[in-house]
Amino acid sequence: MPDGRRLDITISGPADGIPLVFHHGTPGAKTRFRVTDRAVQERGLRTVKLSRAGYGDSTRRPGRTVADVAADVATVLDYLGAARCLVAGASGGGPHSLATAALLPDRVAGALVIAGITPWDPPGLDFLDGMGEQNITEFGLAAKGEAALRPSLEAEAVGLRSGTVAGLIDALSTLLPDVDRAALTDEYGEDMVASFAESLRTGVDGWVDDDLAFLAPWGFELSSITVPTFVWHGEQDLMAPFAHGRWLAEHIPGVTAHLEPEHGHLSILAGNIDAMLDELVATLDR
Repeated sequence: MPDGRRLDITISGPADGIPLVFHHGTPGAKTRFRVTDRAVQERGLRTVKLSRAGYGDSTRRPGRTVADVAADVATVLDYLGAARCLVAGASGGGPHSLATAALLPDRVAGALVIAGITPWDPPGLDFLDGMGEQNITEFGLAAKGEAALRPSLEAEAVGLRSGTVAGLIDALSTLLPDVDRAALTDEYGEDMVASFAESLRTGVDGWVDDDLAFLAPWGFELSSITVPTFVWHGEQDLMAPFAHGRWLAEHIPGVTAHLEPEHGHLSILAGNIDAMLDELVATLDR
């Protein structure tokens, strides 16, 4: 990177395909998700994933904001020689997808947010209301700073490095409604396990810095987003409660929102990826 950091990226799909930059969740990494990778490449796009600063082999960037990811994406697009792209983000990747759209409007044709969170303490919303116990604890510690947060994440990371779907479900016990537990089967569960394991392989720096960035000013205003944006959110979500999806739908200009009563945090992507990508790809023709 221009500042000397290393950024770990994965690129797959046709070399002449328009990039779809997919921002992983929190914690997460650049590892494959076969359900999304197949759907992206069936549409002739390239999948571009980057492990955010502090995750996996990406150098930590202490004090980073959500907005800082946009410059990293721009560097990757320059490396690829790509003038335009699509962006998507799931869970903790949602704010980073929005940052990329807001700050690179000349390069982003459309943006997708899947089960994303809102800024901290926005008007008219209790950020923690409706979250599972683990997330309430996590963000409560994050509000007190890194020294309070880090020991808890280090303890939680032990279970997330387990390498099994059963271990993952146990580690996320208070955050998974039945619909999400059912989604963690076969390759989707395997790929989720691999993402957590890779993201935490070198420590919890990326996770710490994500949480701190979410609670600090994001570095851009949602009102500045001018590209077509799509929000998908499940009513049974215990990680990013349904109220977050409704709030984003009310505060992103011109947004198209899909608020799905039967889905949770994980099932929303697994059950709707084709519809999500179809409307996102259509922005390339606008």
